[in-house]
Amino acid sequence: MFSHHDHILARTQAALTGLPPRAGLGLKTGHFQQVLGSSPDLGFFEVHAENYMVAGGPFHHFLGLIREQYPLSLHGVGLSIGAESPLDQQHLKRLAELIERYQPQSFSEHLAWSSHGPVFLNDLLPLAYDTPTLDRVCAHIDQVQNTLKRPMLLENPATYLGFERSTFDEADFIAEVIRRSGCGLLLDVNNVYVSCINHQRDPLAYLAALPLHAVGEIHLAGFAEDCDSLGDRLLIDDHGAPIDQAVWQLYRQVLERIGPVATLIERDNQVPAFEVLLAEAQQAQRLLLASGGRK
Repeated sequence: MFSHHDHILARTQAALTGLPPRAGLGLKTGHFQQVLGSSPDLGFFEVHAENYMVAGGPFHHFLGLIREQYPLSLHGVGLSIGAESPLDQQHLKRLAELIERYQPQSFSEHLAWSSHGPVFLNDLLPLAYDTPTLDRVCAHIDQVQNTLKRPMLLENPATYLGFERSTFDEADFIAEVIRRSGCGLLLDVNNVYVSCINHQRDPLAYLAALPLHAVGEIHLAGFAEDCDSLGDRLLIDDHGAPIDQAVWQLYRQVLERIGPVATLIERDNQVPAFEVLLAEAQQAQRLLLASGGRK
């Protein structure tokens, strides 16, 4: 059961990010001109931080113009929060400079790892949920938040396997990271659905175990579907399809529990026309309004 107190806490945490409790879109370079030309009615835009870690160029030119009109969320994909090795100091320095330049309302990263020693893997890889991993992830988040001088949001992962050595359930692990580090939660509803189907868990039970009072932003995306070696359903978080109806339904249930929170529509592969993405954002906005949000 979720109390009125949970609802108030969720809205307070969302407000702390600075993002309005409205629908936004991931900003694609092919849509720069259209956004500037039409000024669509959106709550915010989000970009991947690593795409802007250069001094100049056209990406910065257009992002600067769009930042003048819209709140901005920076979403990191390369910090490797869960890696066994120390955080890359140069990467963290470039991230701090980018945040200083654009003063985004929110910064988020993934509960995952991408690096091992000098090798960087272009993927978001899963973690074993045990005490050494917990200590390491919390230390890395502390370092990030101290360097950036702001809280970050941590995104729940989409996973396809588990580790025998794990001693925490994923949601309990996330809850303990947030309790110890003071970071917020980026609730990726698609990732909840994907992981729960893949591991044969109940998505609502998973949500109930998460610290929903700490949600500062929500992500919605599409998935691909396959079968594993046993013939069971396997969902892949590919950000390359429309949002599935099951994910929309789960999103409705999240909003019923925590009220309106800034919600991003993600599409990174097979990106359609801007109008298609805008229509999905408008669908999310209608649900936000129905849950007590504002236009």
